[in-house]
Amino acid sequence: MATYKKNNNRPNRNRQVENLDEEQEQQLHTESTTAEVFDALDLGASKSEDFVRNNQKTIIGVLIGIAVIGLGYLLYQQFVKAPNEQKAANEFFFAQQFFDEAMQATNAKERDSLFNVSINGGGGKYGYKQIAENYSGTKAANLAQYGMGMAYMRLADYNNAITHLKAFDADDDVLGAFAYGNIGDAYLQQKNNAEALNYYKKAFEHSNNDFITPLYLKKAGIVATLSGKKEEALKYYERIKDEFPASEEARTIDIFIGKISE
Repeated sequence: MATYKKNNNRPNRNRQVENLDEEQEQQLHTESTTAEVFDALDLGASKSEDFVRNNQKTIIGVLIGIAVIGLGYLLYQQFVKAPNEQKAANEFFFAQQFFDEAMQATNAKERDSLFNVSINGGGGKYGYKQIAENYSGTKAANLAQYGMGMAYMRLADYNNAITHLKAFDADDDVLGAFAYGNIGDAYLQQKNNAEALNYYKKAFEHSNNDFITPLYLKKAGIVATLSGKKEEALKYYERIKDEFPASEEARTIDIFIGKISE
């Protein structure tokens, strides 16, 4: 780095300053300021060099640590997470098959049996439960929480349904809204109207969808009415009428509005 060298042979400035004209005086001030700046830069550089020299091992160790963490993350993504995602997706496919078969079954006993297999697995295949436990952090494990919650809903096991639907990461607009809505349904089955209303509100607030939103607005309105909250119910019904006039719920919404207004 360039350094400013002071001229020790320079005449005494205090004796000559009175004879300087304005331009010379400005030059003198500039030289003095520049010297101070260069001295400060040299001092800062010297301190930085000393710090690096004295802490070289620590700095190198930190840099190596950062590199190792970055490499480890990339290796984890490529050799651990990606294969786990694929394995979990394959297992999920079979669990979902059992669930779909249960939904199509006409015999109640057969239906319940298939829902249980979708949860607990069978025939050497994982069910939703094993997928959630063994592939934690994967997308399939998250979906397994939703599938498990829905299977428990069909089995009328509302406590387990609530537990697993709450464990589902509800980022998805559609499935997230359905998860909240089904939690509301489970609470309603348990006669817990306050929590049912709370989750119906979460459902229609989660997704602005022409099918989902009016569905849960209406459910929220019904529960609010049952809870004596007629003004709140009216607000939900009027939203259906004004914002979703083409929805299935809008076809009969005037009847619900009329009952509140009586």
